[in-house]
Amino acid sequence: MRTDIEERACDLALYIIENQGTVRSAAKKFGISKSTVHKDLSQRLPAFNRPLYLRVKDVLEQNKAERHIRGGIATREKYRRD
Repeated sequence: MRTDIEERACDLALYIIENQGTVRSAAKKFGISKSTVHKDLSQRLPAFNRPLYLRVKDVLEQNKAERHIRGGIATREKYRRD
């Protein structure tokens, strides 16, 4: 069972790095919850693959810094459609 979790964490990290994706997009793609994605990437991944963790951490920090902009764009688009 442990290797499945490790493999999933690596797959999630690679998906986010390659697609500059978000936790939400990864959760949707893999059919798991956002909480599971976050736990896999922030707690499990550093324990067995530190270099991959550091790469995905950079992408997630960038997403966090940009989220207020994305939210504003989404709100603007919501009201433009009406």
